[in-house]
Amino acid sequence: MPLSSLMKRIGLKPTLNDPEWGSGKKDGNKQAQEGKKPGEGPPDLDQLWRDFNQRLNGLFGQKNRNNGSGGGGGNGNGGDMRGAGFTVGAVGAIAALVWLASGTFIVQEGQTGVVFTFGKVSHVTPAGLNWRWPYPFQSDQIVNVSQVRTVEVGYRSNVKNKQPREALMLTDDENIIDIQFAVQYTLKNPVAWIVNNTDAEETVRQVAETSIREIVGKSKMDFVLYEGREKVAFETQQLMQQILDRYASGAQITNVTMQGVQPPEQVQAAFDDAVKAGQDRERQKNEGQAYANKVIPESRGTASRLTQDAEAYRSMVVENAEGNAARFKSVQAEYQKAPGVTRDRMYLDTMQQIFTSTSKVMIDSKTGNNLLYLPLDKLIAQAAAADAAAKANAAPPPPTAVMLPSDGMPSVEISRQRDSRSRESSRDRESR
Repeated sequence: MPLSSLMKRIGLKPTLNDPEWGSGKKDGNKQAQEGKKPGEGPPDLDQLWRDFNQRLNGLFGQKNRNNGSGGGGGNGNGGDMRGAGFTVGAVGAIAALVWLASGTFIVQEGQTGVVFTFGKVSHVTPAGLNWRWPYPFQSDQIVNVSQVRTVEVGYRSNVKNKQPREALMLTDDENIIDIQFAVQYTLKNPVAWIVNNTDAEETVRQVAETSIREIVGKSKMDFVLYEGREKVAFETQQLMQQILDRYASGAQITNVTMQGVQPPEQVQAAFDDAVKAGQDRERQKNEGQAYANKVIPESRGTASRLTQDAEAYRSMVVENAEGNAARFKSVQAEYQKAPGVTRDRMYLDTMQQIFTSTSKVMIDSKTGNNLLYLPLDKLIAQAAAADAAAKANAAPPPPTAVMLPSDGMPSVEISRQRDSRSRESSRDRESR
């Protein structure tokens, strides 16, 4: 029961604005006898205490035996003493109940309560209504173990609000890089989190800064800026967890997120130019590689074709030479058997080969007419037609003859004939 309700029940009003505060009936009569009006002047504390005791005794069923007689003065004082003792005991009991009730505390879901006995960890309480010994024996501290906490390194609340002392770091190739990242963590051991850390958030921030400086110090600048961002974040998370476990901090790192990775602002323009130059170099290298991929196969194909043509020509020459040699041997054998016939046959074959591609004009000079008409255009056209037919049929064309007009002109005949003088000369050589 609250103390204010108990005071109202026994008739006491704890407010100083009460018009009857300290102005009991006896007190009023005494003040009236002293020439003071009721309610004026300070209250009589002794009379107030006696009124409080009487009302409290009446509340617990005790009667005041003081009837105002002279012989009863001792009994009244004894009753006052007994009532005062009972009042003190009741107030002490109420105070003890209130003191014991102050040890009650509630732990919400997702939280853990840690109870300390004289400053030393006693036990851990689950979620729900819990009780401990009140102060100064025990104390409690509630820790939220389900909350995902975040620590920002290199910036605060916004990536534009940079912290250069945390963000700038040196790479393996002696370049300076600006990194902002966030670390998310939960609590896996609330007792270690409370006991082993004086400033837990600052501890996690310093561990994160130390870890990423170690990882970046072993990496190249281009690797950190481009393809290695996720790897740097993962390795930083692993190293942070190892350090925090050695410190027994009770924290569990869940994620490391890179917010911004770039060169310092002072050299951003020069770095962009260098990046563009590198991109141009890669582009030209790719173009050269594409041209090489186009030209080299064509050159190899041409070389292979020329090689095959040369092999074919070599084979053709060798086969022709072997054929000619075999033909010569066969002709030689026949020549030894019949020299004259063989010479005539060879002569005819040779003339046939010559006249196949050559036109010979035979003119009859007995008529005595010196004016000759040769249709060269027709002769050339017929020769071209004969060559085309020969190529198409793959066989020598038959001998053609063109007859010139006979009106007063000598007749002209194109034929492939044997020269009689050459035959006679050959017969002379044979007879010799």
